[in-house]
Amino acid sequence: MIPSERLEYSPVESRPPLELPEGVRLVVWPVLALEIWDISRPMARTVISPPQGEPLLPDVPNWTWHEYGMRVGFWRLRRVYTRLGVSPTVTLNARICEAYAPVVEACLESGWELNAHSVEQIPMHRLDDQRGVIERTIETITAFSGTHPRGWFGPGLTQTDETPDLLAEAGIEYIGDWVLDDEPVTLRTTTSPLVALPYNFELHDIVLMALQHQPSEMMYRRTIDHFECLWKESAERAKIMAIACHPYLSGVPHRVGHIERTFEAILSRPGVVAWDGVQILDWYLPQRPHPAA
Repeated sequence: MIPSERLEYSPVESRPPLELPEGVRLVVWPVLALEIWDISRPMARTVISPPQGEPLLPDVPNWTWHEYGMRVGFWRLRRVYTRLGVSPTVTLNARICEAYAPVVEACLESGWELNAHSVEQIPMHRLDDQRGVIERTIETITAFSGTHPRGWFGPGLTQTDETPDLLAEAGIEYIGDWVLDDEPVTLRTTTSPLVALPYNFELHDIVLMALQHQPSEMMYRRTIDHFECLWKESAERAKIMAIACHPYLSGVPHRVGHIERTFEAILSRPGVVAWDGVQILDWYLPQRPHPAA
């Protein structure tokens, strides 16, 4: 199925409003992405171009840029989240459990949700066996944490036409790859329904910093502008606002302070809460009927 076959068009104003718990009007969804970059392959992102512009392997400069995030940036962000009482959804490549076990252990100690993010950072279109990779991802995370992940983000948010069916077949209940709404929506699959939680590309450190090359303070400025609009609209219907961070970008010294003041400012407003993906899913499911498979 193509996306339009999985989800019928529905103007937001034609739907009955979703009901948040009393006293809550806007939900912030913090997402922290943990990735593993295989130095034998081209890097998922680059911060410095190669001499003479010719790609080189191994790409040591860009690999070490990412590695800083796992050695230092993650721990800096963890202190920020902990101080603010924020429990993010941690979407991780399954090999993180093997290569960076202390990081995953720290997430579990903090009580953070583990979300599946494939085995490593390779687009779904390039996999010879999507079903096998999805199964291996879930099995690895479940074995390490003792809990079957309920959510999924594709590497680079990638999917093929069959990916949602394979995810639902494997027991995944929600995805964060679709950025088409401010509210959760339910997708048809060949087995059980799959919920797409509201994600976005605008409050996203890769888009802002690595692609648009915005100044460090732009994460704060754009997020506050985004929030103020949703805050006004949330007087009439529930709104959900995702904020995505990666340790090698948001965890560096010149950006982490802007991340911290962003969450401080938003969470100080009455009626604003931070929920992980599972909390959002469990709130949404009783309110919307599932479409037929």
